[in-house]
Amino acid sequence: MKKIIVILSLLLSATAGFAQVALSPVKIDSLVTISLPKEFTKKDTLGQSVYSGKGQYGYMVVIRAPNAENNAPLKKERDLNKVLQDYIKGIKGQSDGNTLNVRDTTVGHLKAKTFELETDQGAGKQVRNFIIIYTQDITYTFEYYYESLRKDLAQGEYKTYASSLKISPELKRTDQYLSMAKGLSPAAKIGIYGGGALLLVLVIVFFVRKKKQQQLEA
Repeated sequence: MKKIIVILSLLLSATAGFAQVALSPVKIDSLVTISLPKEFTKKDTLGQSVYSGKGQYGYMVVIRAPNAENNAPLKKERDLNKVLQDYIKGIKGQSDGNTLNVRDTTVGHLKAKTFELETDQGAGKQVRNFIIIYTQDITYTFEYYYESLRKDLAQGEYKTYASSLKISPELKRTDQYLSMAKGLSPAAKIGIYGGGALLLVLVIVFFVRKKKQQQLEA
């Protein structure tokens, strides 16, 4: 009986192994690498490269899109934030879906944006996980698409896909925006300006009282 159980366990393990879709590292360019299914396809159109492959539970897409040659360098982090926010709005507008879990993250030295786009075209909900990385020259989009009903199964595959993303240390934040100066936060500005105004009022009150006291003594 034990031998039968062992044999069945080995058969089940082998079957599960064959069912899984192995991911292998693919160089998107000299600076970016991510793992994709072995049977992926690549299409080049007007300088834009699109990689796509079907996993066990979801579909993976990578888009490498050169930015316009006359694209002005971004000056500060807030400019990068605006570009990424506009990008997300554009994707949402094209797909008529809901964006969820929008957050900042870091890949290598670069700032990136991750979010989910939930859509329903009448055949059930679909979810698209995005990682967006903007640089002065190239915008990279990494997508993982799956049916909402398979979410629990797809999470492991998406994690493997997303964690395989590697960015060369040659790419720095200055490849995204020029100035690393943070400046003052809105709260700090309010504190400084508010404190300055209060100090001015106190000074005026002090001199007014002093003048009145001098007049009384005279």
